[in-house]
Amino acid sequence: MTSQSSNYSLQTKLVSVSQHRDQHGSSVPPLYQSTTFKQTSLEDDASQAYDYTRSGNPTRTVVQHQIGKLYGVDAAQVFAVSSGMTCLDVILRGIVLGNSADVPTIIAGDDLYGGTQRLLTFLAARNHANVVHVDTTNYSKFTSVYDQQQRVDCVLLESPTNPLCKVADLPRLTTFIKKRNPKCAVVVDNTMMSGMNCNPLHFGCDVVYESATKYLNGHHDIMAGVIIARSPELAQELYFVINSIGCGLSPLDCWLLIRGLKTLGVRLYQQQHNAMVLAQWLESSCGFTSSGQNDKLCTRYVGLKSHPQFELHRSFNQGPGAVLSFETGSFEHSKRLVSSPKLQIWAVTVSFGCVNSLISMPCKMSHASIDPAVRKEREFPEDIIRLCCGIENVADLQRDLLGAMVDADVVELRDGGRIIYNKLNGHIGMNTIGQGTTPNIYDEFYGQELVKRELALNNRAKL
Repeated sequence: MTSQSSNYSLQTKLVSVSQHRDQHGSSVPPLYQSTTFKQTSLEDDASQAYDYTRSGNPTRTVVQHQIGKLYGVDAAQVFAVSSGMTCLDVILRGIVLGNSADVPTIIAGDDLYGGTQRLLTFLAARNHANVVHVDTTNYSKFTSVYDQQQRVDCVLLESPTNPLCKVADLPRLTTFIKKRNPKCAVVVDNTMMSGMNCNPLHFGCDVVYESATKYLNGHHDIMAGVIIARSPELAQELYFVINSIGCGLSPLDCWLLIRGLKTLGVRLYQQQHNAMVLAQWLESSCGFTSSGQNDKLCTRYVGLKSHPQFELHRSFNQGPGAVLSFETGSFEHSKRLVSSPKLQIWAVTVSFGCVNSLISMPCKMSHASIDPAVRKEREFPEDIIRLCCGIENVADLQRDLLGAMVDADVVELRDGGRIIYNKLNGHIGMNTIGQGTTPNIYDEFYGQELVKRELALNNRAKL
């Protein structure tokens, strides 16, 4: 990469795929759907980059270059693997498990992705690791629990958490951990933000990973994960595991991920725009706000100024992401809402980061693998509904969701639909559907110009 190109924005860098070279000069990286590569010599030949796709593939190399741009590291420190959970498995096996004579201690959050919780529970049950859960978004509680351990080998962080949207102070936590023990591996699941919004390597963490199934690919037509190591030494340890077990991402999925990355910037911007409009509408118009009669009725989104950690999140992130959640205060009403046949745009499914919008009930879906008693202990709301915004017209998303709310007997429309009455907490609000919709391109660029022209004409007429 030239010094000039290093000054380009992330959006531009991801659109430009300059690493591939093929004999026909293709403008799009070719797909090397090949298991093996012919050897030119039986001697050790440094120029022979590939021999077997399990160990490396030209298409995989290109996508690792693109992720390297996103995180500002050399492509040799990036690995594309078969899923987000594969990332965590490789990281734990590569740099945590078996690296000491004793059973390693892992500290993890108490609001985790269900798959992460399942893997950690599996390791703990077989005495492969001592897993300690703590609210990593509560700095004083985290530091207290950390200091109670004889030794901590790894800290696993997520921010914001999913689906409670709590914010962990990644820079401050990493500084604390590294002062206590420089050898403790700080690992960050950055799927909720993606490298477009946050780069935890800047805070001194050791390894970042993302489920590339989500924002990075953005179309939910592949499963993939990416791992980014802080140093070449850590990268080598991770590569040994990947090459040994053969979990590198397939060439076709790498090719699709390269394509998806090109539109990450525009997709994520529109998704965050939609999430911001929806969150404000849910809070002000629909009454899902903690200022109501029941403090549990609230909209959770780090992009809202009412979020208690709004300023903290904004201090080290470029955006709020596009995942939000809200609580109705009633498990049955939430279940009826998510199951409503009125939902025509919102797809009832797990996952997030897709171009189309998704709705789910975590306790019955993505977090169902977490024991109900554990969810209760961690104060996980059983009635919580998660929204993962896509790129559709936001007014259409609002109308679709509103229809399901009416069908589920959560809200009632009054005054011809201009007023929304929340039947669960008595909140009355103006229906602001349509406010915040992306304007027509002519209006956006020339609307103000026309206004100025009309003012100028009126002033001339007065003269």
